[in-house]
Amino acid sequence: MTIDLSARRGELERLRARLAHAAEADDLGAATTELNVAAGDQHIADHASDTFDRELDESLEDNAEELIREIDEALTAIEAGTYGTCRACGGAIPEERLEAVPYATLCVEDRRKLEHG
Repeated sequence: MTIDLSARRGELERLRARLAHAAEADDLGAATTELNVAAGDQHIADHASDTFDRELDESLEDNAEELIREIDEALTAIEAGTYGTCRACGGAIPEERLEAVPYATLCVEDRRKLEHG
């Protein structure tokens, strides 16, 4: 397996920056929504829509934070020389998988095992 670690690091850093920016934008949007809700006289359907949007934003922010954590772990693995090694079986994670999911820590087989119990 020949992984271009420099290119992979750059890709991970760009992805991390995009996610951090999106999470920050969601924070600003949530604050605006909260101000609108606090502004007063809203129809119940508008209030329900605002509540749904706020909950969706919080869920997306949680997902972004989890992905940022996984990206940080991948960047640490690059520095430690363990990037591309499956944490479960110790085997190599196929380059195709790392191209699709650059922050992957499990090979496809072990990921499937984890997802299916």
